[in-house]
Amino acid sequence: MNWNLPRSLSGQLVLLGLLLSPSVLCAQSTEKTVSLFDGKTLKGWQPVNPAHATLWFVADSTIRSGDGLKKIPENTYLRTEKEYGDFEFRCLFRLTGDPATGMINSGIQYRSVLKDGQIVGYQADIGDGYWGDIYDEHRRGKLAGGDWRTLRHVLNKQGWNSYIVRCRGNRHELYINGVKTCDYTETDPTIPARGVIAVQIHSGGVAQVEFRDLTITVL
Repeated sequence: MNWNLPRSLSGQLVLLGLLLSPSVLCAQSTEKTVSLFDGKTLKGWQPVNPAHATLWFVADSTIRSGDGLKKIPENTYLRTEKEYGDFEFRCLFRLTGDPATGMINSGIQYRSVLKDGQIVGYQADIGDGYWGDIYDEHRRGKLAGGDWRTLRHVLNKQGWNSYIVRCRGNRHELYINGVKTCDYTETDPTIPARGVIAVQIHSGGVAQVEFRDLTITVL
């Protein structure tokens, strides 16, 4: 085989190889993943209701709410100070509690806005009967049911699981433990496409929710 290529062609091939190399591709990407939690403090986060400030705390490098001893008196949310539009959010979560004591439920708000002291917007749901649903908090209710067929085989109900929330344009995708539960397309142009992210614990039962390794990649 003749490898004596014309200088111009060989130069083009070298340039193409450089452009396709992983290091160059990464350098050219404008997407950057950042941590939303420093593992020690709630810097960058605020309770939606200031009266609930003591209901959210950091322990063992996790964001927590609920002590697993007392019932959750009302829904409470901890939100980011920044807003996001197109993004991929990732975290690990653990929800524990006895369903005999009441509703054991949590969720991740996204593209949500604050209105009249309430948080309004999409929620990636967590809990029995709601795993992987998309719920529109304080607005339209349930938008899409989570696909349980595969998730039920890999979900650790009392242990740690992963959540991915991906939004690009009007498309919303949810994944729990790598399993896609929802692929929803928003058709209402009046719904905000940008807002805060928040973690929630639902009122009702004796429960505790924990979140860790919270990151976001702006798309």
